[in-house]
Amino acid sequence: MIPRLSNRLHPDRQRYAERIVQFGGGNFLRGFVDWVVDILNGETDFGSGIVIVKATPGTYDALDEQDCLFTTYLHGVRDGAVVEETRLISAVERTVYPYQDFGAYLALARQPEVRFIFSNTTESGIVFSADDALDDEPPAMFPAKLTRFLYERFRHFAGAPERGCIIIPTELIVDNATRLREFILEYAALWRLEPGFSEWLEAHNTFCNTLVDRIVSGFPQAEAERLYAELGYDDRLLAAGEIYHSWIIEAEPRLLDEFPVDKTRTPLNVNVVDDAAPYRAIKVRLLNGAHTSLVPLGLLLGLESVREAMEHEALAAFISELIFQEVIPSVTEAPSDELEAFARDVFDRFRNPHIHHRLLTIALNSSAKVKERILPSLLGYCALKGELPERLVIAFAAFIRLYRGEWRGEPIPLNDDPVALAWFKAQWTEADSTDDLVQRVLSNTALWERDLTAVPGLAPKVGACLQAIEAGELLPLIRRHSA
Repeated sequence: MIPRLSNRLHPDRQRYAERIVQFGGGNFLRGFVDWVVDILNGETDFGSGIVIVKATPGTYDALDEQDCLFTTYLHGVRDGAVVEETRLISAVERTVYPYQDFGAYLALARQPEVRFIFSNTTESGIVFSADDALDDEPPAMFPAKLTRFLYERFRHFAGAPERGCIIIPTELIVDNATRLREFILEYAALWRLEPGFSEWLEAHNTFCNTLVDRIVSGFPQAEAERLYAELGYDDRLLAAGEIYHSWIIEAEPRLLDEFPVDKTRTPLNVNVVDDAAPYRAIKVRLLNGAHTSLVPLGLLLGLESVREAMEHEALAAFISELIFQEVIPSVTEAPSDELEAFARDVFDRFRNPHIHHRLLTIALNSSAKVKERILPSLLGYCALKGELPERLVIAFAAFIRLYRGEWRGEPIPLNDDPVALAWFKAQWTEADSTDDLVQRVLSNTALWERDLTAVPGLAPKVGACLQAIEAGELLPLIRRHSA
């Protein structure tokens, strides 16, 4: 019988000073942030243990039962070859549950060695609520919990500069650390904390905006038994994810003196930069832009997943040409060789045989995504080249056709703002011609924040593409632009 993972199997496990407080213990944090910390501990003098704080009610029973040990199982395509890697993660020292033992939570704030705070409380976690109070045990919202933690630390150490923290949130919102700091200052005002706390917070704590990217899909049910046999133990917390990872941390270079991600033998795609905005633009335009272009075309061709799209001889070549010939020339935030390397990583990720990324899932809120992910490249290409990027126009037309809400007599279960869905349905019902429909859609300044009928040649080109799609000529249209 295969034994359960625990300290009994690793009696020589190295323990570390509890220098990291981590809000959240879900798949992403374990499969990415804790994986990075574990590599730092193994390959540098970082020597930092993680205390995981449960930011919501409940406990991490499986984590506690395994003495906070777990395994990452990473897989993907690298340089055209399928690769798999496993790693036993021993960086997590213990768990703390504020809802069960608020005193232990405050005691953690008083530990002098604490230096880093990581978090991933989902996109809805960094929010402010005036209902949170200083004497709540604990406050409900994550920023309020963190305010209480930092205030306890400020008071216990009498505002000592060296007891400030480096706060690195990984929630998927723009300027996540800036918003978190602003909410903490709002709580300080709401709770009428002494001015010295806000001064200490801003002078001696570092808030780092981040941009993170790795798909961590969670427990690999279909492969668990094989992995147990290979590992020699049963791990209920196997964290499966892709090989690819990217962590952009907006901070001064001196962060590397304390967080030495540039000193590991294992190559880490973790970069400390002055400004994360260009990296965000690259991700949105290339990775997200490829997804958003791919979705309507793939769905109208009857495909279900990104992987199927990458195995479709015409569509895969079309999207590759769209990115390399039309999107990359329109992006000015980085040199073309860096963009091309990023794009090659994107397509390796799309081909990952272990990731089943459904097109309908990616289609969520496509009306907003097209504005953010496709239009900047389309308009940028026009400005640079003085002509329309034909593949991006075809993808845009396919989006408009998708938002009719049906295809070949079958409904398409779109998931978007009900107002946007109703508006597109009304245009398809009320327009008396393709040209009229295109004029209605392109002139919707509320949707696009500009009148797209003013883009020379765009309306007739979109109209021609729509007519070809309606005539059943989408695949020939794609083939003509896939070489």
